[in-house]
Amino acid sequence: MKLPKYLRDFLIYLTTITGKSPRTRKEYEYDLILFFRFIKAMEQDLDIKTIHTIDISDITIDSIKDVTLEDLYLFMEYCEMQRGNSAASRARKVATLKAFFKYLKGKRRLIEDNPAEHLETPKIGKRQPVYLNFQEAQQFIEAVEFQHYNSRDYCMMIFFLNLGIRVSELCSLNMDSINDRMLTVIGKGDKERKVYLNDACLAALENYMQERKVYKGEGSQPLFVSQKGTRFARQTIAKIVKKINRNSITPKDKLTPHKLRHTSATMMYKAGADIRSLQAILGHSSVATTQIYTHIEDEQIQEVLKNNPFNSFK
Repeated sequence: MKLPKYLRDFLIYLTTITGKSPRTRKEYEYDLILFFRFIKAMEQDLDIKTIHTIDISDITIDSIKDVTLEDLYLFMEYCEMQRGNSAASRARKVATLKAFFKYLKGKRRLIEDNPAEHLETPKIGKRQPVYLNFQEAQQFIEAVEFQHYNSRDYCMMIFFLNLGIRVSELCSLNMDSINDRMLTVIGKGDKERKVYLNDACLAALENYMQERKVYKGEGSQPLFVSQKGTRFARQTIAKIVKKINRNSITPKDKLTPHKLRHTSATMMYKAGADIRSLQAILGHSSVATTQIYTHIEDEQIQEVLKNNPFNSFK
């Protein structure tokens, strides 16, 4: 699909200047293409049901100058009512539109007014992270023995549970990412952080390295290599997690690599990790993101209340 030049320039700006990941860039691109198609459909009274077929290559900057805050509200209503987008999905689209129009006005000076400046972000209800308790995690790890390449898969799962790394970070690990007991992790926005490898990680890594497949690709040597000799993709890791979970004694509903990250963070917090240390380990840019792991289970709250000395007043 051919995109207007100013849109292509914005997408390049996202990765080269602001350091957004290719995945984030694709999400911004998807949101803006949908928005452009919506605007064109409104302007030319096109059938909204065939919005995916609308060509946006001819949308000029003059058309963008005519966009108003009311148009943005209409787009958000369309996303909610006709596309069924959740509040989180619509919040991402608001962030996309804000970044795009801010770029057009502030960086390129292609527009005089920013219609997205006062666009509100939908309120997202706070959700507690889904995670495995210690026994469930133990049973999950024990299920790895049923995998064909168990030393490799075991090592990857141990990294998830002990280091709390993202699946994209696991996929991007290279052989030279390891220096003694320190692991260099490249997180969101290409931000680098050092993570300590505990005894469990080192033991799992040592076993895996004895059976590591030869990498058949080019460039940096990935730490984890697939049976075909390639670097893992996020989707493949997710399938491995799903298969291990299926073999577990107590499978967890819709277990994903991200939920293993939640498990790691929750367990570390319960074990006494302070919020700032946890933020550094997880690679969060804001401590507010880390604070979702400071929840306390209902059972623990009940136990505290049961043990209140005043509970003896009857």
